[in-house]
Amino acid sequence: MNIFLTGGTGFLGSYILRYLVRQEGVNIRALRRADSRMELVAEVADQVEWVEGDLLDTVSLEAALEGIDQVYHCAAMVSFQSKDLRRMHRINVEGTANVVNLSLEAGIQKLVHISSIAALGRSKDKQQVNEQSDWEPHPFNSNYAISKHLAEMEAWRGLAEGLNIAILNPSVILGSGFWLLGTARMFQQVWDGLRFYPPGGTGYVDVRDVARLAIKLMESDSTSGQRFIANGTNLTYHELFQNIAAAMDKRPPTIRANAILRGLAWRVDWFRSLFNGGDRVVTREIAESVGRTFFYDNQRSIDYFDFQYTPIQETITTTARQLVDAYRNKLEYGVLPLN
Repeated sequence: MNIFLTGGTGFLGSYILRYLVRQEGVNIRALRRADSRMELVAEVADQVEWVEGDLLDTVSLEAALEGIDQVYHCAAMVSFQSKDLRRMHRINVEGTANVVNLSLEAGIQKLVHISSIAALGRSKDKQQVNEQSDWEPHPFNSNYAISKHLAEMEAWRGLAEGLNIAILNPSVILGSGFWLLGTARMFQQVWDGLRFYPPGGTGYVDVRDVARLAIKLMESDSTSGQRFIANGTNLTYHELFQNIAAAMDKRPPTIRANAILRGLAWRVDWFRSLFNGGDRVVTREIAESVGRTFFYDNQRSIDYFDFQYTPIQETITTTARQLVDAYRNKLEYGVLPLN
């Protein structure tokens, strides 16, 4: 079996890659940019055939898909910075279209597209979301959510054109990675003494569970044209930060960031960025999204695959301990052991 993976050096992709190299009788090829950091895949990098390129480079993608049977499309850009809007759209939407088109041309057996809960339908009147929740255009949909929804449209188009494809929609993915990037940054913020917590809530899932579900989705013969939510549990942000703080023996945030405080925060941060430059820490999109509560139904994945999710407290505790050890050893990243 010849397998191709996009986003193999990233947070989720690195875990999928580490699970795949455990399998016998597979050849793994993965896409990487020239400047990709390799720390998260250092232990398995020599077991992978690396192709240098990106999702917008159709020449490198076409070459990478030659002789491939299965494709995991994990690469995507997550940003809530207005300056990244055009680039994020190109990577997430055009990049997915390129993967779909070239997979059709290459005649691959199956493609698993890693989407997001952000691409599911959410509304003010419906806090519980499942796989049947249709996308609804709302002002509170972030630009990232819109890009992932449009990327899914490219995936479904591929299905209509004859591509065997299935979609996985992970909730907020937790686990060790680069401490200053993605969700691992929340652990670093609590370590540094985070004082405020937002009032909303969402779903969380162990990165290893998402990787294992992606592989199960690929290996199942009856998942073509289907989607599955990957969600370990639902928590308020207050509960999440309390659990992280307890795991690191730190004081949890105690000040509830209401709408007024959140509005002030993104405006102050915008003003700061005018003078200091650099990325925004609190954008308007972030400030508004963390004030909302949406919980995600994972029953379909549990029933279909007889799947047991890792208790999220276990994920939080292990990740928090790795962050503390990494800081003591002056490391910028951590990697969870595979379960």
